[in-house]
Amino acid sequence: RRFWGWLNAVFNKVDYERIKAVGPDRAASEWLLRCGALVRYQGFQKWQQDYNGLPTGPLGKYKIEAINATDSCIMYRGFDYLDGLEHVTEIKLQKCIYIQDECLRRLSETKNLQKSLLQLQIISCGNVTDKGIIALHKLTNLEYLYLSDLPGIREKETTVRVLQQALPNLELELDLE
Repeated sequence: RRFWGWLNAVFNKVDYERIKAVGPDRAASEWLLRCGALVRYQGFQKWQQDYNGLPTGPLGKYKIEAINATDSCIMYRGFDYLDGLEHVTEIKLQKCIYIQDECLRRLSETKNLQKSLLQLQIISCGNVTDKGIIALHKLTNLEYLYLSDLPGIREKETTVRVLQQALPNLELELDLE
């Protein structure tokens, strides 16, 4: 188990030289696919899931529009890859064992995501608590938030109230016990 944690940490190490060399979208695509997530590019319907099948072509041609991190090993350490992404409108975090409150705070503080992110789903991420959900209040353009199977949410009513006050246009869908 410790070996897998170490290996996943290696997958999440940010290579700043790579970001400079190939651009933020390509570098983030490589990181996300390496960690088992999927990406969808602007203008495409198909999800990219094969690291070896990453599209080639002029740098900057493929812009990440959506991220599906279901069952992936993405962790806080790799979130610097998100900084340069300007076109991400939706993110799904499902069964991500390394996603915790600090990750959601970091997501919320990412300037480009504050502008572009419209939809967020957080499902079955056992390390997420009320604190992490409340931290999402900086995603001022967020239109839709789906929360499901989050045992760390203990103050559901308070958390919902704080989010709805901060983001009055947010459609919040809950499937929490």
